[in-house]
Amino acid sequence: MQKATLRREMQQKRRAYPSAEIAARSQAIGEQFLNYFNLQPVRTLHLFLPIPAQNEVDTWYIIRQLRAQFPEITIVVPITDVAGQTLSHGELAPDAELQPNQWGILEPKSITSVAEYTLDMVLVPLLAFDELGHRVGYGKGFYDRFLPQCRPDTITVGLSLENAGPQITDVHAGDVTLQYAVTPDKVYQFR
Repeated sequence: MQKATLRREMQQKRRAYPSAEIAARSQAIGEQFLNYFNLQPVRTLHLFLPIPAQNEVDTWYIIRQLRAQFPEITIVVPITDVAGQTLSHGELAPDAELQPNQWGILEPKSITSVAEYTLDMVLVPLLAFDELGHRVGYGKGFYDRFLPQCRPDTITVGLSLENAGPQITDVHAGDVTLQYAVTPDKVYQFR
């Protein structure tokens, strides 16, 4: 299936979910993630903050659990340069004051920059993915530009409200394949 078609279908499906369903699926994803991965060696973990208007996976459950169980992990979030279509990265301190950017994505007001090469694990937002680890996001390519800047041993984990969908047929050379995807039902490993 073409990315544009899959993107459109998944956005429609997400919009139909009531907020209680998003919350339940998000918590199940968080539990799957925390039960599956050995986070002891992780020192720096990058994750996205959800856009509630897009019915994205709510990562706040994971953040709370990381702070409680792994306080030594530095949590990092993307800072979006909309004009330049790039991401920079800043620490999400426990007392961080957040403000929405022009797309409604929360970002820290005061930023302590973090370099890509320090990231041990990156949690990637997904609209959809297939059994080969190809992903569909919003189509702007932010993560396809960001992920190659990480170390080769950085672990990439997609978070998805749905299980793997049909094979994505229009994969391009610049598309970054995931190593793992976590859904409410299971964890997929691709490589």
